[in-house]
Amino acid sequence: MSADQNSNNHDIVFTTKQLSVYYGRQLAIRDIDLSIQRHKITAIIGPSGCGKSTLLRSFNRMNELIPTARVEGQVYYNEKNIYAEGIDPVSIRRHIGMVFQKPNPFPKSIYDNVAFGARINKYQGDMDELVERSLRQAALWDEVKDKLKDSGLALSGGQQQRLCIARALATEPDVILMDEPASALDPIATLRIEELMEELKRNYTIIVVTHNMQQASRVSDMTAFLSIDRNDLEARIGILVEYGATQRMFIKPEMQETEDYITGRFG
Repeated sequence: MSADQNSNNHDIVFTTKQLSVYYGRQLAIRDIDLSIQRHKITAIIGPSGCGKSTLLRSFNRMNELIPTARVEGQVYYNEKNIYAEGIDPVSIRRHIGMVFQKPNPFPKSIYDNVAFGARINKYQGDMDELVERSLRQAALWDEVKDKLKDSGLALSGGQQQRLCIARALATEPDVILMDEPASALDPIATLRIEELMEELKRNYTIIVVTHNMQQASRVSDMTAFLSIDRNDLEARIGILVEYGATQRMFIKPEMQETEDYITGRFG
């Protein structure tokens, strides 16, 4: 664990303490201790099957949508344990939006895609203004402003992903979770998503899972490296190997395993 984690409590959005997640009897990630800084982009990297998406979904309780999932430990969001008794996971997800690997617009108009979450949450403000603001924040407004009634499914892959980001922004979250948001996109669309992330971190905290080391080094401020516990390779339990400032980790990681992964020696 790195001293890069040290920060004032006000600057910390999430703190996990001995976070473990099971799927049935299978332990997926074990004893993750992590602090996520506000208005930063934190990348979660690591080999396939090490629990990156499981960790990401722990931040807004989406693992609970999987019937066999069980969470142990604590996840503090703004110093409140989101897994404490009586906490409504739906209210948590209003503050912590999610963008998935594959763009998943609803079979609705562009306008209705963006307005969807706000309507469910009984938004009382000017919906037209909210839709425009969200599309502008997602760098999509100029491309779609004259076809808001057209289906979101008619957009290109990169546009669909930005539409999904606009949909997440319309619920006015504090945090945006991104699970490999550019892995299904071409290089130009990927670059646009990365530029967008840089713009959004001024107002939001972003946590992104990525397999792309170049992307992690380009866009993130902090990096968490997860790997399979080498003491029990057969069980394939994900553990946190190293966490710190991205620039330091990519130039001079503390752990040999981190260096081996970043330089492509394994993974």
